[in-house]
Amino acid sequence: MKIKRQKKAKKTISFYKYNFNFRQPFQILMDGTFCQAALKNKIQIKEQMPKYLMGEVQLCTTNCALKELETLGNELYGAKIILQKFQVRKCAHFKSPVPASECLLSMLEETNPHHYFVATQDRVVTAGLKKIPGVPLLYIILNTIVLDKPCQTSQDYVQAVQLGELVSPAQQQSICSLKEEQGISQRDRERRGKKRKRKQSNPNPLSCLKKKKKGVPTPPLKKTEEGEKTKRSRHRKRKDTTTVPVVTNT
Repeated sequence: MKIKRQKKAKKTISFYKYNFNFRQPFQILMDGTFCQAALKNKIQIKEQMPKYLMGEVQLCTTNCALKELETLGNELYGAKIILQKFQVRKCAHFKSPVPASECLLSMLEETNPHHYFVATQDRVVTAGLKKIPGVPLLYIILNTIVLDKPCQTSQDYVQAVQLGELVSPAQQQSICSLKEEQGISQRDRERRGKKRKRKQSNPNPLSCLKKKKKGVPTPPLKKTEEGEKTKRSRHRKRKDTTTVPVVTNT
């Protein structure tokens, strides 16, 4: 059973590696419910998690998850001690903590840009994770850590990328790296930073024309009185004075 479970986990991890650009060390974001379940089932998270995921891991949590365990009292004191050993990632609720479920979902945003694995037993969190593409889910069942298969949202996202409808995060990163190599991104930033100077252009020739003076009305033609004949102007043709000499036969 252990070999079969690791094969399934390997297949799922390769899915996230290829389609969502997950790399080692894997970042495992967890809450108090997962630590409480690990404590009850006597699971050593630091030892078993790297073996199960077959790679290096970074165990982390948020300040809101720690504050939630503090408010719940002594019943979850053991889970609080375990969770305090992990790295604390900054969240947007430092001054006013929110429930751990709300905090974890806010850390993932819309596309899980930091490539978090989420380890939780909270149903509210798991329901929210299934709406976000590219989020691997870890939970504890039957005294073992289980990596859930990709949700339908992740599968639909991958299918849309393959059909050319979307661009995957891996493709976006490769495009950005190619732009940096060619210096295109730097040129774009310089263009945005510089203000374009307007070229000195010649004035519009139509605007330079002199205004036309209002036309003076032409005087009306003189009407001839009745019975008076109109004089016609005659052009006399000048006679050609040059005479052609006549040749006589002698």
